[in-house]
Amino acid sequence: MESETNWTKDELIAYILLYASHSNLDEDNHERNVIISKVDMQTFQKIHDEFDADNDYQSIQKIISGLKAHHYSADDLTMLFVDIKVLFFADGEFDSVEQFMYAYLKKILN
Repeated sequence: MESETNWTKDELIAYILLYASHSNLDEDNHERNVIISKVDMQTFQKIHDEFDADNDYQSIQKIISGLKAHHYSADDLTMLFVDIKVLFFADGEFDSVEQFMYAYLKKILN
């Protein structure tokens, strides 16, 4: 199982935001637009293809590995969680499934 990545920081951010956007098993256009506002379209498409091929366990392992590889600090994580919250509010609501995913990501990534 491949969990090592050689992602750029933008690729890592795209992957994390894609993972978060799929918390309700649906990636809507509002969320897609938020992700594309953070990274270029080519990066988004490349990472989207990789994300689609991964299962949940692989995704979490890759995210943790990527955060370590890019030496994310507490401040970096704070900014990342701001981005995740913006993503969740993109459709105008922060539903219970998104709230659960937010808490879950905070727990495993901190």
